[in-house]
Amino acid sequence: MRIVAALGGNALLRRGERPDAAVQLQHVQAAAESLAPLARDHELIVCHGNGPQVGLLALETEADPALSAPYPLDVLGAQTQGMIGYWLTQALRNAGAPAPVAVVTQTLVAGDDPSFAAPTKFIGPVYDEARGRELAGRHGWPVARDGSHWRRVVASPEPIEILELEAVMVLARAGATVVCGGGGGSPVVRDPGGALSGRSAVVDKDLTAALLALRTDADHLLLLTDVPAVLQDFGTDRAVALSRLSLAELAGLSLPAGSMGPKAEACRRFVSATGRPATIGAVTDAAAVLAGTAGTRVTPTGVRPHDRPAAGAHR
Repeated sequence: MRIVAALGGNALLRRGERPDAAVQLQHVQAAAESLAPLARDHELIVCHGNGPQVGLLALETEADPALSAPYPLDVLGAQTQGMIGYWLTQALRNAGAPAPVAVVTQTLVAGDDPSFAAPTKFIGPVYDEARGRELAGRHGWPVARDGSHWRRVVASPEPIEILELEAVMVLARAGATVVCGGGGGSPVVRDPGGALSGRSAVVDKDLTAALLALRTDADHLLLLTDVPAVLQDFGTDRAVALSRLSLAELAGLSLPAGSMGPKAEACRRFVSATGRPATIGAVTDAAAVLAGTAGTRVTPTGVRPHDRPAAGAHR
């Protein structure tokens, strides 16, 4: 079975944690231990998020007095692909995954994508409202509420094409565990003559994972994050972890645009196009989420016979 798995950037650096390399590496190793059994039994392609990491690099480049202008987000996204890809491939190899290899990926977007005028993608650390607005004024950032906190938001254009797709497929068919599409892939546009250039934005990695799953004819889309499942009635004492959703039921949920919303949309795109399942769950429970004994499983039709009381915060 061919599986495309997407790891949330927040699963590799959680809210409130110091962004030290050792902290992130610990989470990467836990993710690798969870994914390695799938890689041994299936053809596995792994994408990863980079919201906290690219935000940290953006803060550093904004504050660097040696620079006349900050580095653009597409370049910083490529840096995170190298850093997280290095950690993931090393940890996957140590956990017994076959031939892990990272591919720095470019994702084609439209230069006139409406997201450039309406940023929604959260990056970087969380702030209280006063600090968030102070930084927004100082750096010229847009900020938005993320749950009970505030974070920087940036443009997140729609992924159109994964330019390294052929290389990914060659490696996957050769038996490699492929890490690609990091941070959604560095966004690029193509001019009328065919030349590529970067755009300062962050593509949503869940939507890139859905596109990758469709283009590679994957059997399953696996979205792994820092919470156990999709929650109904999030934030109330009636919150329930939904174990199974049809496409119609998924469409009826109201989910945060900057966090669980893109995961739901990625599932919708893959399931509606293929009729195959997609699942959302905790990064440390990858095998159980794939098997449908944990997380939320999205299918074309069906009922939810085994919904569970909520076990944690929803994102």
